[in-house]
Amino acid sequence: MQEEKILSDEEIEILQEIMNISFGKSAADLADVIDTHVVLSVPFIKIMQVPDLPAYFKDHVKEYKTISIVEQKFWGRFKGDALLVFSSGAGRELIKMLQHETKTGFESDPIDILERETLMEVGNILIGACVGKLAELLKDVVTYTPPMVVVERDYSDAIAENRYDPDNTAIVLKTDFCFDEGDVSGFLFLITSNDSVSWMKEALRLFIEQYE
Repeated sequence: MQEEKILSDEEIEILQEIMNISFGKSAADLADVIDTHVVLSVPFIKIMQVPDLPAYFKDHVKEYKTISIVEQKFWGRFKGDALLVFSSGAGRELIKMLQHETKTGFESDPIDILERETLMEVGNILIGACVGKLAELLKDVVTYTPPMVVVERDYSDAIAENRYDPDNTAIVLKTDFCFDEGDVSGFLFLITSNDSVSWMKEALRLFIEQYE
């Protein structure tokens, strides 16, 4: 299926602008918590067949070799998966950055538990603000499953081959991010299927009508 048959160039352009606002909101929310600036790249939209997803992910995260992933599903008229992929060791770096917030119990808690909790906290803020703002701008309300964290996975196992329905088309919304302080970087991917496309096309049309 060709991209233009799913979203037109104009629709992709509008969606990219909305993503810019949404990712900016998530960066601001996270900066409030960890008191450091998050630098986000210009969001990128890619439409592909679901069987192509594993190879696409591997290609984008391979420089990290080992990765940590925070995954959260979201539900509404806009629905899908959010995957926050961190470079290896990001959890430990984030613990250092958050240490002023987590002094109580810091010494006594095992590092692996703290690492998971820290990745989950950061993931919750980034994903929640980004998806929530995007849904809000498109007049939708989403709910979330609790985030899941996988620490120190080989990049080649980022996404299982049979993870998604192979008959679906995926719209991948992606941005790179890094922190001003600490050696932490990664990617935020939002994956929504063609189930959401009809609604999204109408929502984008209504969004742009406000400014005409």
